[in-house]
Amino acid sequence: MSTRPLRVLALACSTRPGGLGPLVGQWLIGAVTPRAAELGVELVTVSLGDLNLPFLDEEEQPSSGVYRHEHTGRWSAIVDAADGFIAVTPEYNYGMPAALKNALDYLSREWAWKPIGFVSYGNTSAGTRSVQHAKQVVTTLRLVPLGATVAIRIGDALENGRLRSDSARDAAGVGLLDELVRIAHALRPMRERLRAGTLTGPLPGSYARRLTPDDAQEVTVLQRCCWVDEAVVNDTTAIPALHESLDEVREWLAAWQTTGIWLDGRLLGMVRARRLETDWHVGRLAVVPDLRNRGLGRWLLHTAEAAAGPECRRIVLFTGSKSRQNIGLYQSEGYRPVPLADPDGIVCLAKDTSGRQR
Repeated sequence: MSTRPLRVLALACSTRPGGLGPLVGQWLIGAVTPRAAELGVELVTVSLGDLNLPFLDEEEQPSSGVYRHEHTGRWSAIVDAADGFIAVTPEYNYGMPAALKNALDYLSREWAWKPIGFVSYGNTSAGTRSVQHAKQVVTTLRLVPLGATVAIRIGDALENGRLRSDSARDAAGVGLLDELVRIAHALRPMRERLRAGTLTGPLPGSYARRLTPDDAQEVTVLQRCCWVDEAVVNDTTAIPALHESLDEVREWLAAWQTTGIWLDGRLLGMVRARRLETDWHVGRLAVVPDLRNRGLGRWLLHTAEAAAGPECRRIVLFTGSKSRQNIGLYQSEGYRPVPLADPDGIVCLAKDTSGRQR
């Protein structure tokens, strides 16, 4: 599971001039910001009134992802970049504000598998009927509503145009954020499957995507568990994958095209590749020990090979001279040994690609 910080949008849902929405929103941000910093959460406030979204005016269904208007594309980008939401909403006539319903209806995929919590405010019901109305809609969009909520009864909370200090309400706001963060982390694998460029993986339920520097912790753990066997077989611990720091891993993840296979938030395997002149270099092919001999390594190798551009004349890789299983795999895929000036326990293998069809 990626360790990049979560982004949580606090949605101010009322567009009524002079309403209490800004006041409640300010309280929420003030109450939860210290906890957000502890959790590594980026809090972003978005006012639906500032978006200037007209009533839904797209010709295509939102599920198509085809947007003709600039305001839709802007809203799509904002929601797509978020990992979860807290809606600060009043109750209007037993329901949620039209602005919130309209904003939800504009999009589809962008909402999927993200948690949403509610801070409601109102008179008799403290806005809870607005929340119940909204939950019917958000679940259809595959948003996941939290059990934790904060409901503010205006008559009890307001004093001289300000919200009274209330430690219990502050604690409820923090509790809502805590639950949202836990669920956002749990749902992240579901969200990642919807990313552009994500491939179906070789195991049922698995998927593959390009790894980024944000994945450095998972990659470091994978390297440590995968190259121990190589160290034993080759009788050396002088293997970079066993010693690289997080910063070093982040550095090469930024420079190499690296593909990882994931299942339920676990990194199962990876391979990296990049072009050096007319050679396509493939390396760091790794599969977790408990899932070896199930075709994952071969699948990763084929994926790396397929990414080589037409300017590449051969594919090159290296492995330990005593890594017989690795060498056997590569030779079965058409790789042949290449002499090295200073082998130092390393074998180079290459496959000619100059005549292959693109």
